[in-house]
Amino acid sequence: MIKHVLNIGILAHVDAGKTSLTERLLFETGVIDRLGSVDAGNTQTDSGEIERRRGITIRTAVASFALGDLRVNLVDTPGHADFVAEVERALGVLDGAVLVLSAVEGVQPHTRVLMRTLRRLRLPTLIFVNKIDRAGAREQDLLADIRRRLSPSCVPLNTVDGLGGRAAVTRPVAGPYEAAEVLAERDDELLELLVDGKAPDQGTVRAALARQCGDGVAFPVLFGSAITGQGLPELLDGIAELFPAVPRVAEEGPATGTVFAIERAASGEKVAYARIRSGTLRVREPLTFYRGQRHSGADGLRPSDGAGTRGGGSGHGGATTHSGGSGDAGHGYEARLTALSVAGAAGEAHAVAGDIVRLWGVPEIRVGDHLGEPGPAGQAYFTPPGLETVVRPRVPGQEPRLHAALLALAEQDPLIGTRTLPGGDTSVLLYGEVQKEVIGETLARDFGVEAGFEPSRPVYFERPAGTGEAAEEIQRQGRNDFMATVGLRVEPAPRGSGIAYRLEVDLGSLPAAFHRAIEESVRLALREGPRGWPVTDVLVTLTRTGYSSPVTVAADFRGRARVVLARALRRAGTVVYEPCHRFEAEVPLDAFGPVTAQLAGLGGELREARRDGEGWVLEGEIPAAMVHEVERRLPGLSHGEGVWWSEPAGDRQLR
Repeated sequence: MIKHVLNIGILAHVDAGKTSLTERLLFETGVIDRLGSVDAGNTQTDSGEIERRRGITIRTAVASFALGDLRVNLVDTPGHADFVAEVERALGVLDGAVLVLSAVEGVQPHTRVLMRTLRRLRLPTLIFVNKIDRAGAREQDLLADIRRRLSPSCVPLNTVDGLGGRAAVTRPVAGPYEAAEVLAERDDELLELLVDGKAPDQGTVRAALARQCGDGVAFPVLFGSAITGQGLPELLDGIAELFPAVPRVAEEGPATGTVFAIERAASGEKVAYARIRSGTLRVREPLTFYRGQRHSGADGLRPSDGAGTRGGGSGHGGATTHSGGSGDAGHGYEARLTALSVAGAAGEAHAVAGDIVRLWGVPEIRVGDHLGEPGPAGQAYFTPPGLETVVRPRVPGQEPRLHAALLALAEQDPLIGTRTLPGGDTSVLLYGEVQKEVIGETLARDFGVEAGFEPSRPVYFERPAGTGEAAEEIQRQGRNDFMATVGLRVEPAPRGSGIAYRLEVDLGSLPAAFHRAIEESVRLALREGPRGWPVTDVLVTLTRTGYSSPVTVAADFRGRARVVLARALRRAGTVVYEPCHRFEAEVPLDAFGPVTAQLAGLGGELREARRDGEGWVLEGEIPAAMVHEVERRLPGLSHGEGVWWSEPAGDRQLR
């Protein structure tokens, strides 16, 4: 009987062997009776045709196995940098992580980025050094690299005989003394034993390692091979003993949880993956989901635009509503599940704390939504995409079909933002060129739309430079395109506030449908400002209204509002801004000049440079759109030794 559940992620630099490791774990625990191969394209977790052909993981996949009374849900995540959003999204539902390294390639740049994130989140992490059977595999010097580049608090639990050949075998390290020295820095009992010259026993050291691993401050290291199975028994023991599992107990009260992935069933129905945090989840019970924050909304606005809330006004004047890119953060909606499936226990009728479940019957559901209660404000670990591309169907007339397909893809991945451009074209927000290729292949395979992409360009946005006001009256004589009077004032709003809309007229001066038409038109028009980019951090005030009953219809207000708003924005003026990242780069001593020159050439500003051991640590700010270009060039500039880390950090006026 399952008494505990543990959700762990498999993370790695691309080609370190994490999908092969997932296969081996499922094989060793009896879930599958034969091993799949990435080269052959028949692995369990890379289920998509594109994943099988390319040999890379794109979507987060979940597989389960049992270790005694412990159920382990294994989340196999992408390793390619273009799909970092998938990786970081999964971190929020994990109890621990296995970080996979190659014994041949060692600590690679993306490995260090992942480890930095894991340490920041204090997520319990076990390091598995794969490929000990490959020529060129290393052990002791690689351990030194791991301690120098990932964490000094790494504790090797096994060693290798016959390293670098098919006959390579693992065995436990001799005695607990080396581990005790590392752990004693945070354990007074061990420190006292070592100071007194006493050798701590294996059980004491193992218990200290479990505590510190659970706290995310010490990192067990295991060597092995996903191909031969060496080191896998020790890895399974480490997962069971060193990671903090969740007791699987049915709790009274409604369920709470987080949606972390969306897929489409063969019928086209949405299927959501969620981690249950507390309570008990059953089919057909009334549920409330709260819209999670999205870092890039479907209208292409920048990340902070999703932070607003919707509100209404009742009374005369002064009614204000706020909206951003997603426009509905914190919004709740009701639902009843038609079916659920517990990972590792498909026959279970209900889900409890710790479980990962697949949910059916909630068409509104999106990645990042929270079940039962709103999520913590600002809880998001992934960075927004900084590139945009225009996509068009290769077959004329398929524009509506293409747009619908892109919206469906955006529901599965909220970081694929879309917006409609003048003329009917659709733009897509991206992380990199590989993601563009995968989207194109998915559109062709799943939706039957062959698409072409323009070269990617940076994502910018506009803010009002001042205050502008305009109005148009109903013309009683002569040309009259719209039988409506609309006056609007546009002015700057606080940074990060998104879009605010306010009434300065009597709320009862127009029928409610006309008020809605004006506001909807304003919000749609703000998707493209005078300079062609979305307008944000703006307050729009309705100052004048009028209509002629029964001639005026809602369409008159929509058309009039769009024209008046464009005129008010031109009078206010707008300034184009670009989102920026704060960066930190580690480079060898001789790479200082080439790297800093490239950063300057790409618009970066170096704020600090300091010596750190055998290299330099560079800190500064760079346009978000240039981050991927820096990551592409850095290996060549730094002999493959450079490490890059960045996070969103505001914006600056476009130069």
